[in-house]
Amino acid sequence: MTVTTLPDGRWLYVIAATAFLAASFPQAALNAQGLESPETVDRIVGSQVSAEEAKATAEIGKVTSAIDRTRENISTVRKTSKLDKVDIVFLTDAARSEGGPPAVIENKVRQHRDDVAELRKEIEANALLYNAIDSRRVLAQDILAVEFDNPGKIVIYAAAKPSD
Repeated sequence: MTVTTLPDGRWLYVIAATAFLAASFPQAALNAQGLESPETVDRIVGSQVSAEEAKATAEIGKVTSAIDRTRENISTVRKTSKLDKVDIVFLTDAARSEGGPPAVIENKVRQHRDDVAELRKEIEANALLYNAIDSRRVLAQDILAVEFDNPGKIVIYAAAKPSD
């Protein structure tokens, strides 16, 4: 004959406590910070993020030069963990809705296609840079090039219009 013993009543309390804790976690998501305010972005990114609009036709020299240096900038992006300033330059006339970048820039991007694709992946993989572009609603696929002007400062050239 087999004797079965019932466990004591403490297991019921453990299950109730676990259920209570699990039910309280969704509330934590409601308290999370969004990237809507500039102060929040600065705290999360740890850098000043600014944006400006420019015409690609006026910036052709800077953008093509930056595209030519994409291979060396990839390793710098990979190693970047702190910046003083992130400057995003919206090349408004190069946005897809405007027909894309001018032929000179488009040819340069095509010439360095693999490097530009790798740069975009590295930016997405870098928490600081990803949050910086995300805060200004820039898609990685719209990034044409980056330029490290001074130590602690990056300029990101994007073929996009700023979101309103």
